[in-house]
Amino acid sequence: MKLYRLFVLLAGLTLFLFQSCSVKYSFTGTNINYELVKTFSVENFFNDSGGGPANMEQRFTEAIKEYYQRNTQLELVRNNGDLQFSGAISTYSLTPQAAVSSGDPNLPDRAGQMRLTISVAVDYINLSNEEENKKQNFSFFKDYDPRTVTLLDVENELVEEIFEVIIQDIFTATVANW
Repeated sequence: MKLYRLFVLLAGLTLFLFQSCSVKYSFTGTNINYELVKTFSVENFFNDSGGGPANMEQRFTEAIKEYYQRNTQLELVRNNGDLQFSGAISTYSLTPQAAVSSGDPNLPDRAGQMRLTISVAVDYINLSNEEENKKQNFSFFKDYDPRTVTLLDVENELVEEIFEVIIQDIFTATVANW
């Protein structure tokens, strides 16, 4: 009988301790207080880089909207959201990464790898917590082999892959606070 009472007492105490603890967890890793923040808005990003596909800025703007809609409970509004995003694609550059010998002293060496780099300057405003406001550049690159494919063959795919990483970085820097 004594053992039974001790067991009941320990079980009750354990239940009380676990009940007083709470953990806030999100599958996307956000720390958004949805009681204060309900909406977000994205102004059209501009292409200030002077390069890239003709619709690159529109693709980026739509991709960031879709990402936040998919990974948060926030409602997309046209203007003046609780969270506001604006900015521009600031860099679109191609640079050679590895020289390959032509094997012929009369022919120049050429690039064996080319790197496409894209940078995006982002202005982020959080109306519920101004301490989180920031202006930050996000950049990423992808390499391709110009000996086997042309830029035109892989440009859309590379831009898409670069945008995915940049948008994940923006998400992490703004609402995930990792």
